[in-house]
Amino acid sequence: MRQDEERIALLLDYENLAIGARDMLGISPFDFAPIADALADRGRVVVRRAYADWSYFEEDRRVLTRHHVELIEIPQRMGSRKNAADIKLAVDAMELALERDYLTTFVIGTGDSDFTPLVHKIRELNRRVLGVGVKLSTSHLLPPACDEFLFYENLEGVEALPRRQKDRRRRGFSSSSGTAASSAREGRTGDSRSAAVLPEVTTGSETIAEEAKSLDSLKRLVTRTLVGMQGTGGEMVLASNLKQTILRKDSAFTESDYGFRSMGEMLRYLENEGAIVLSAGIAAGDPAVRLAETGEKDAFALLRRVVTEQEESGNPALLSGLKNNLRKHQPGFAESEFGYGSFLQFCKAARAREILELDWSPDLDDYVLRVRNP
Repeated sequence: MRQDEERIALLLDYENLAIGARDMLGISPFDFAPIADALADRGRVVVRRAYADWSYFEEDRRVLTRHHVELIEIPQRMGSRKNAADIKLAVDAMELALERDYLTTFVIGTGDSDFTPLVHKIRELNRRVLGVGVKLSTSHLLPPACDEFLFYENLEGVEALPRRQKDRRRRGFSSSSGTAASSAREGRTGDSRSAAVLPEVTTGSETIAEEAKSLDSLKRLVTRTLVGMQGTGGEMVLASNLKQTILRKDSAFTESDYGFRSMGEMLRYLENEGAIVLSAGIAAGDPAVRLAETGEKDAFALLRRVVTEQEESGNPALLSGLKNNLRKHQPGFAESEFGYGSFLQFCKAARAREILELDWSPDLDDYVLRVRNP
């Protein structure tokens, strides 16, 4: 175990996160995987706890259990249990900070400003504090108090629904929630505590479908991990550190599943495929790894061509549906192969490179892309 790696305690005000994701992003059940992946890039998560009345989060409970999150049951049916989850989370955080000297970082998942004093107190004990919350349901007081704040919708792998779909989904939720959901929320306070509790929602199979061990999935895994490591740990990423980070995301990862005998052989294959570039590292046999730029340039050129065709047809190039148009030209297109967590992030990168213009249109309720004239 490396002595310099971060050892993280993750504490989730789950109700706040789940309702924020549902009401603001149209996501339900709440997808915990993007948070797990973001933290894996930063260090070892040794404590994982989530606080809620789990009788209202049946599907979420099953998913979190698979991610080895300890579920802390806080019943909210009685008015006397007001803010009980917040209090329990704060007490546990202080106990961990005082008794677990090996913990270096605390991650508090909430948008509630009531946790601001807790953040200050943990930082006084010389621990780093990261916050995680949904942007539109996060109090403006909380992010400045943290050493770093991650907005959930900006994490890789999070895809928010367009507003019209959010509204339809929200109406569907509220029509099925009934009076039981309303009574379950009675007496709670906080930044996002006034909304109705999430009803029980299922998404089909209770098992997480294992992604096929294909070379495309391997390329996506490596490139997305590289992007996360380069964004949090400096410029040079060594092959040994890359594998360690991949194992945090998938503890069962092995190169042999993809037909390779070693990590070095796998990386050389990806270099030949144009996905990464290898260079001399600090020690022999442990090369430095970085993303290649060739494939990304081709992807941006394709995006520009598709937007141009859309404009020439007399129709605006809207973000929703644009990815499908790209796949008509290049089947299997996936922005994740270039390290982007969402198609919107990919389009924003094109704007940053002055390839396209990207603006929000209130009338069309969508992003509009335009070819940038030289």
